[in-house]
Amino acid sequence: MALNLQSTVKLNNGVELPRLGLGVFRAPRGQVTRQAVLSALSAGYRHIDTARIYGNERDVGAAVRESGLPREDIFVTTKLWNEDQGYDSTLRACERSLKDLGLEYVDLYLVHWPVPGRRLDSWRAMEKLLAEGKCRAIGVSNFLEHHLDQLLAHAQVVPAVNQVEQHPFLYQPSLLRYCADKGIAVEAYSPLTKGLRLGDPRVVEMARRHGKSPAQVLIRWCLQHELVVIPKSVHEERIRENASVFDFSLSSEDMQRLDGMNEDLYTGWDPTDVP
Repeated sequence: MALNLQSTVKLNNGVELPRLGLGVFRAPRGQVTRQAVLSALSAGYRHIDTARIYGNERDVGAAVRESGLPREDIFVTTKLWNEDQGYDSTLRACERSLKDLGLEYVDLYLVHWPVPGRRLDSWRAMEKLLAEGKCRAIGVSNFLEHHLDQLLAHAQVVPAVNQVEQHPFLYQPSLLRYCADKGIAVEAYSPLTKGLRLGDPRVVEMARRHGKSPAQVLIRWCLQHELVVIPKSVHEERIRENASVFDFSLSSEDMQRLDGMNEDLYTGWDPTDVP
C-alpha cells in the first residue's frame, strides 16, 4: 500500500504511530511553537514530538487543545530528561509533563538518554506509568545495541520505539536490523541534518531530478527505510513541504547511493561511548 500522511506503523503493543510527525526541538517557547503545531495539524499531521528539556510542552498542549481536533486523533510524544531519571523521579517527571501539556496521558513516553546507573530504574518506572495508563506506549531515545541489550535483560516490557538520529550521513543498518529483530520501531530525529548537508551536491542533484527539495529527498529516504520520521520546522511553508513526500519515490539506485553517503555524522548527541 502506498504511503500517505495518514500512514502509521503498528507498535509492538498494537498502538498506531503516524509515520511522519513534527519535531519541536529548540522551537521557541510561546506563540512560535504553538503556531508551528497548529500549522502542522492544519496541514494533516497527527503526530507531535516534544520533550521536557525542550521547554515547550505547555505550548504543544495548548495547540493540541486549540486545534479543535479530538484528543485521540493526535499522537503526542514527550521524553524523560536525564536529571529526572531514577524510579521515583521518573514518576514525578511524567506527572509534571502531563500537567504542563494539560493532558491526561501521552501517547508515547521516551527515556531521552541512556544515563548510566539510572536507566534501569527509570525503565521500571516507565513500565508502571504504562500500566497506569499515563502513556499508551513507552520507549527509549539515543539507545544503541549495547544499551538495549542491558535494558532487555531486565525489562518486563520491550520498548515500543527507539528514537535516534538517522539520515544518509548517519546510517546505522546494524542498529536498524537489531531493532527490527526485537520488534522495536525506529524513529529518526534530525533527518535533515540540522541543515548541515542539505547543500550536498549529490542530494541536490537527486532532488532536482525528482522535482523535489533536498529536504524532501532526505525525509523520503527515511520513509523508504521504514523509519518513523519527525522533521523539525516552525515555518508553515516548510512544514507543508516536509509533508509533501508521498507523491514520489526513490529508486533502488537512489537509495543505494544515499546509503553510501554515511560518514557517521552526529549533528547532536553521540551515545557511542556511553557505557
